[in-house]
Amino acid sequence: MIRRLSFAVAVALLPLAAHAAEAERQHFPATPGGAGGANPPYSGAVLAGKTLYVAGTTDRGPVAGDTGAAAAKRVLDNVKREVESGGLTMDDLVWVQIFSSDLADYAAFNEVYRTYFKGPMPARAYLGVDHLLGGAKFEVMGIAVKR
Repeated sequence: MIRRLSFAVAVALLPLAAHAAEAERQHFPATPGGAGGANPPYSGAVLAGKTLYVAGTTDRGPVAGDTGAAAAKRVLDNVKREVESGGLTMDDLVWVQIFSSDLADYAAFNEVYRTYFKGPMPARAYLGVDHLLGGAKFEVMGIAVKR
């Protein structure tokens, strides 16, 4: 009987837990003009409790004579803006995924990437892809956790 009662209480409390979790969510608009266009159909970042989920952002398309380093700086500035919109810093990132349309840019990306962190580096993946929206060189997304 106690086991049934505990299960019944747990089931009854689920809606309250879901409501509490929903109350802790904050959505931050995506930066206009990015890969999603002027009014993208997604949030740029979502803070759920102490965890910030940063949507993929790009370097917003190539510029004539563009280099991998310049594109890396643009995309990382965009990521930084999204992370800071949630009240966190780049050093709060714990997981980063980088999509690259040209794996030859790996070293240039890493050189710029290192300058965005003061503390330990987040875990990450660097993935080569055939192409990215808008002809971008990079798309980056990540997860940050408030300290």
